[in-house]
Amino acid sequence: MINFSEVSETNAMIEKENLDVRTITMGISLLDCIDSDLETLKKNIYNKIYKSAKDLVRTGEEISHDYGIPIVNKRISVTPIALIGGSACRSTDDFVELALTLDRAAKDVGVNFLGGYSALVSKGMTGADRLLIESIPDALSRTDLVCSSVNVGSTRTGIDMDAVRLLGRVIRQTAEKTADRDSLGCAKLVVFCNAPDDNPFMAGAFHGVTEADRILNIGVSGPGVVKKALESVHGESFEVLCETVKKTAFKVTRVGQLVAREASERLGVPFGIIDLSLAPTPAIGDSVADILCEMGLEYAGAPGTTAALALLNDQVKKGGVMASSYVGGLSGAFIPVSEDQGMIDAVKAGALSLEKLEAMTCVCSVGLDMIAIPGDTSASTISGIIADEMAIGMVNQKTTAVRVIPVIGKGVGEQVEFGGLLGYAPIMSVNPFSCEEFIKRKGRIPAPIHSFKN
Repeated sequence: MINFSEVSETNAMIEKENLDVRTITMGISLLDCIDSDLETLKKNIYNKIYKSAKDLVRTGEEISHDYGIPIVNKRISVTPIALIGGSACRSTDDFVELALTLDRAAKDVGVNFLGGYSALVSKGMTGADRLLIESIPDALSRTDLVCSSVNVGSTRTGIDMDAVRLLGRVIRQTAEKTADRDSLGCAKLVVFCNAPDDNPFMAGAFHGVTEADRILNIGVSGPGVVKKALESVHGESFEVLCETVKKTAFKVTRVGQLVAREASERLGVPFGIIDLSLAPTPAIGDSVADILCEMGLEYAGAPGTTAALALLNDQVKKGGVMASSYVGGLSGAFIPVSEDQGMIDAVKAGALSLEKLEAMTCVCSVGLDMIAIPGDTSASTISGIIADEMAIGMVNQKTTAVRVIPVIGKGVGEQVEFGGLLGYAPIMSVNPFSCEEFIKRKGRIPAPIHSFKN
């Protein structure tokens, strides 16, 4: 039973502490759309998405109105398009045609983003995988709502360094093709190790082949709520700190569970998972970095930051899993730079570097996320950054990702504005020394010894 004080407390979280349901994401399988004729395939994809998601936005708005819970985004994820387009697409232009179809379907049903322009290549690339990856710069420059992801590694298979090398070039080309928009295309592209099949957050969402025909995944978020709770136990012991985070994460996740149940019933679509991530926004008071500061750090990036983030991530998961039977996705604490005002302040103060962010990714839920870097950063350096982050995920048996934005025409000390939830970011410096000879090597980095468990 929920008592009156809990209702009042939840209302306060929503009104004063930026509690929201960040996204309702409908996953849609496109496996039954496959056809060897490109025009037929495009028609099948559009019809399946429109029929499945035509009521998604309206239903989300009705739930938000009925319960007074902000639902910020309504999104769609689809089966990785490299799998769907393999039999019909003979060129990169053919894959771009599919991206345009996805974009039109997303706009017609009214969602904010559509994810799944993706390839899964942790052990090697098929011809279709390579064509899709090479098409990403054109696809993201010609669409507005389509998001792309590529999984290049896993703990069980190692890291496909041929794909890592290719993606360094692809990210640079995407930046150049969207240079008139401050290289915004790269904000819609993420490279993964150990990518989950049920992630509701963009740009990495796709509908895994192990999922049902349609599914609803919910992403909840409440950094402001956690910070406010910690203010009430300022200076207390680590035991009290941990208990406070766990209890708060439980309450936040229950809100997501309520929305998930309602959306599932109203849409007639099975509930998948709740991703209980602390996902910040540029809004003041909605920052993961501010939580770390409330724990006792002058800025995110100060000594002790990795330990504080590890504590936060673990306690969020421990509290959240008690509030829902189905927790999945990424779940934990996101540390995107452009989307977190506290992180931006830390970079400007000189407290937070790319190397420190990389260390923090060893214990957080995602990786190097929404980081603006100089526009003249070489493709091999970008590949080196990806390789480092993929190795962290592979060895630690966790999801890691890279979403870096080389902003063409801008350098360290300048700032870039992305707008909306993507926020703004200072351009961060990148290690100037070359890794080109390393990246030029062909093949795979093998899986670590502890991956062999059969």
